Amino acid sequence: MNFTNFGRYILLLKAAFRKPEKWSIYLKAIFQQMNFIGLGSLGLISIISTFIGAVMTLQIAFQLVSDFIPKSIIGSVNRDSTILELSPTISAIVLAGKIGSAISSEIGTMRVTEQIDALEIMGINAPGYLILPKILAGITMVPILVIFSMVLSITGGYIGGTLSGAVTANEYIQGITTDFNPYTITVALVKAFVFGFIITSVPAYEGFYVKGGALEVAQASTRAVVISCISILACDYIVTQLLL
Repeated sequence: MNFTNFGRYILLLKAAFRKPEKWSIYLKAIFQQMNFIGLGSLGLISIISTFIGAVMTLQIAFQLVSDFIPKSIIGSVNRDSTILELSPTISAIVLAGKIGSAISSEIGTMRVTEQIDALEIMGINAPGYLILPKILAGITMVPILVIFSMVLSITGGYIGGTLSGAVTANEYIQGITTDFNPYTITVALVKAFVFGFIITSVPAYEGFYVKGGALEVAQASTRAVVISCISILACDYIVTQLLL
């Protein structure tokens, strides 16, 4: 995304955040998007988080071979790495692929079939009507999905660790409850909020300015996912640097 594109992106956001003409229509659209982003992604996030937690526990146990290090460390390392990095970032990248491509394709198809032009002719603020509900749903539901991901990942670690015999149930529970710093959850939720904004706004921008036909819509969808993933990783570094 060069400076010209970045400028158009900022102007599109400015238009999207203009005061809505009729809140009742927007509220309906927001709830539809919350259902799509939140409930629609819950199954995928649950499966990925549970398995990542289980695999992380096994890998940490494999690396901690010293007799001088207590096994409870496995639980605390898994907890901190899950909360601070794995749950927010991996969830966001998965959602960028699932939600980002859908948003970009939907808005891009509306652009090439001239539905957006029709909205503008009718005097409707097209960026606000099409993009604002998606952004508001994204910044609301992605943090909630990340909280689910944290819980399921730590639970997955417990299941994976105890079933494999890498760590006992008591040692794992002792590890996840010892020296817990609640600030790590604050950092994770700030990341989730930022990622939710990126996952919805970047694909919306790519779709909104599509020119051409079906091929260009597909290219915009791919570009939206790639740019979203790069932006997520860059913002992950920036937020970590600022808050930790």
